[in-house]
Amino acid sequence: MRWTLTEDQDLFRDAFRGWLERFASTEAVRGWLGSGDPAPFERRFVEEGWFSVGSQDGGLLELALAAEQLGRAAAPSSAWLASVLAAPVLPPGPAEACLTGGEFAVLAVSAGKPVDAPGPVVAEGGALSGTVPLVLGADRAARFVVPAGGRLYLVEAAAVSLTRRALLDRTRSVADVVLDGARGTELPVDARAELSRIALRAAVLVAADSLGAAERMLELAVEYSKQRQQFGVPIGSFQAVKHAAATMLVTVESARSLVYYAAAAVEQEHEDFVLHAAAAKAQVCAEAVRAADSALTMHGAIGYTWEHDLQLFYKRAKLNDRLFGTPAVWNERLASELPLLPAA
Repeated sequence: MRWTLTEDQDLFRDAFRGWLERFASTEAVRGWLGSGDPAPFERRFVEEGWFSVGSQDGGLLELALAAEQLGRAAAPSSAWLASVLAAPVLPPGPAEACLTGGEFAVLAVSAGKPVDAPGPVVAEGGALSGTVPLVLGADRAARFVVPAGGRLYLVEAAAVSLTRRALLDRTRSVADVVLDGARGTELPVDARAELSRIALRAAVLVAADSLGAAERMLELAVEYSKQRQQFGVPIGSFQAVKHAAATMLVTVESARSLVYYAAAAVEQEHEDFVLHAAAAKAQVCAEAVRAADSALTMHGAIGYTWEHDLQLFYKRAKLNDRLFGTPAVWNERLASELPLLPAA
């Protein structure tokens, strides 16, 4: 199946890609990663209105298009992804501040598990206690949405302490969030239902990010295969290299249809939307890792050096594979949603 975007969606995707090419080139990305401070990009992202596009004016498919382009650019995206996941459960004021004012809100859940996995925080007498490991974008947060005791609480960043953790993929950031009797405001939502919905949205958006990274790695690999020579000819003339590139192309095109359809299914709550989201996260992220390995093989050792662009996307795909649940975890969820059939 090939998914066709509307004219407006095509225009949004192309415009956002152009904006990222101008203001988030790989040279600029390396500068932000070298300084350890993506704030210049985040400020421009918010001030020029891109940060809230999709989350306010569209649906999950528009957000997936944005995630795809962020992955393609290897742009710093922790604040954006954390914010668009948290925004639907926020009151109007904090939601507006999160999406248009740069006061990012972050879900205090472990980035290594699905969003709706049981968390470690307990609520006693209105006080929240516990340590949530590896929270995506925690260092960028002004507020946290904290699951505890079957409820969601809004907690100011000043009420928690952070322990930053280093990632191999420096385009994203995580930190352990420590709550020691922190006070929060209970949010008037069905926490279980909202976390389940956010988990599926996270699965689709991470898969979309992997799609963008895989597409860019394919382009880099093909371009390099025309330049690198062995035995006096470009390696792109070798049958094995052609096969590797063709396999990567199939990965990208099939992933695109899967991600777009999953985004629409989750947004519209199609009867099988859980299956589509789980399949997108499990299959697209796993295939992007295989594409990353193929691209690195085609480049040789130069592909992993800091000076070469490929390393940015290679590391991005590797982290996406585990972000908010591994393919194995999502394959288990996929299997649990399928009806049991009698043995033949």
